[in-house]
Amino acid sequence: MLEVRALRVSYGGVLALSGVDLDVARGSIVALVGGNGNGKSTTLRAIAGLNRADAGTIRFEGRPLQGLPACQRVPLGLSLVPEGRRLFPRLTVQRNLELGAYTRRDRAEVEASLEQVYADFPILVERRQQLAGTMSGGEQQMLAIARGLMARPRLLMLDEPSWGIAPKFVTKVLDTLQRIREGGVTVLLVEQNLHQALAIADHGYVIQTGRIVLQGSGRELLADDGVRRAYLGL
Repeated sequence: MLEVRALRVSYGGVLALSGVDLDVARGSIVALVGGNGNGKSTTLRAIAGLNRADAGTIRFEGRPLQGLPACQRVPLGLSLVPEGRRLFPRLTVQRNLELGAYTRRDRAEVEASLEQVYADFPILVERRQQLAGTMSGGEQQMLAIARGLMARPRLLMLDEPSWGIAPKFVTKVLDTLQRIREGGVTVLLVEQNLHQALAIADHGYVIQTGRIVLQGSGRELLADDGVRRAYLGL
């Protein structure tokens, strides 16, 4: 579904990614893991079109994405749930969800998606008229994921979904991602909780100083003591 080759991204002349290669198979959960400042978020932002690539190729379902702005990638089926959630705190839960469908024009289909999201995230039904900024961190993360799904993506990318939420919600969020995959949405995940992320991942990539240094199934990466010590800090 997604093919990234030799991706290079820099900030102010400082190289952040230096030749990243990765693939995401349709129907899978893929985890991109590594320490802070190694290029995980930059990779997702480049795929989403929020960071300009200096070199390399990104193909989604066979289509090259170079030159397409972020707003034109969303209707193709790419949706990013950013780090820190980036909700509209002074708007209601329902309004945040509706804004997730901003690029869609068929109101009946948007209403159907709203009903589906409320069915998948029952806690949001209770909070639909509550201001997003008054919810707990875990509830806000559920809303952020649900808002990402309102774009009706085929590939959902998530940047640190366990950031700033209580441990009891971390497991709930990762269980939600498995349910989303079972519903037909492919998932590309950047996550600070390495053990839990790799435990649910079909495939994992380890990134270090802007390069992919290792890849394998999530279980393979977790089972290798050398890998755990050298790259994952586990």
